[in-house]
Amino acid sequence: MDDHYLAAPDRYQRQPYRPAGRHGLRLPGIALGLWHNFGAECDPATAKAMVHQAFDLGITHFDLANNYGPPPGSAEQTFGKLLKGSLAPYRDELIIASKAGYIMWDGPYGDGGSAKYLFASLHQSLRRLGLDYVDIFYHHRPDPRTPLEETCQALALMVRQGKALYVGLSNYPALLAAQAAARLAELGTPCLVNQLKYSLFQRDIEAETLPVCREHGMGVVAFSPLAGGLLSDRYLAGIPADSRAASASPFLKPEQITADKLATIRALHALAQQRGQPLSQLALQWVLRDSVVSCALIGASSPQQIVSAVEAQAQPPLDAALLQQIEGILAGQGPA
Repeated sequence: MDDHYLAAPDRYQRQPYRPAGRHGLRLPGIALGLWHNFGAECDPATAKAMVHQAFDLGITHFDLANNYGPPPGSAEQTFGKLLKGSLAPYRDELIIASKAGYIMWDGPYGDGGSAKYLFASLHQSLRRLGLDYVDIFYHHRPDPRTPLEETCQALALMVRQGKALYVGLSNYPALLAAQAAARLAELGTPCLVNQLKYSLFQRDIEAETLPVCREHGMGVVAFSPLAGGLLSDRYLAGIPADSRAASASPFLKPEQITADKLATIRALHALAQQRGQPLSQLALQWVLRDSVVSCALIGASSPQQIVSAVEAQAQPPLDAALLQQIEGILAGQGPA
């Protein structure tokens, strides 16, 4: 065990905790996703420093999946080492989530939403993490090949067996989310959250999916709230050589960063500067403006990025006039 880490005594005064839908569990407004920077190629010292910084700032929720790395599985292994070491005394203060739904191994049982795949994947995740249970287990994406009934029964059984405390959905659109939530409730395992891509640049969930989550008592975990880094100060002068867009990432391609998009980013940046804050904080505040959003799930490559994200919640709230200005910028009208 690493005896040198003592969590900050004021960690629970550093940020607010928000309800996860109509459930008793509360989540920190900012949570840490361990997607790209916690795989086998990461620097272990940096990974540890980021996790320690996050927990010192009241981030109790750490989000993983079976396929996070690279390679798949390695992010859970990295976090598992921390759980056996410096985080061991704090296990009961942590909300640890994992998911299954994308391909993990060859053959017909290494992908999808079948009970066979979901249980095999959960058991693998628990071994990599060194845990008896995860706090939240998600189905990572809908699987049209598997009856929704089978997926819901598998999720409910995980809770009954004590291998997950709560279950969630991820990337489920409105109709499927409503159907899954209703069936899980009938099975006695209400759905805690729906994890959805949501940012100033990704708003398609607002019309139908957010209302469905509210109606069924699910919280929303918003991932990619900074649009892959676009809603930060990194792209104000174009595409940096060391950025995700310049690295042939499938998640942010150079052709997505158009002249119009850059103009919008610069206008939003100017608005944030008027408030005395970076654009990333303004973007996070915007995502958290709706109470149905339980937390904004950030990625980070340095401890300082985590500090800035948590500090966003201490900034003056976005009033109606400011929200109208933001809408004007997004509509291409420039600052109001």
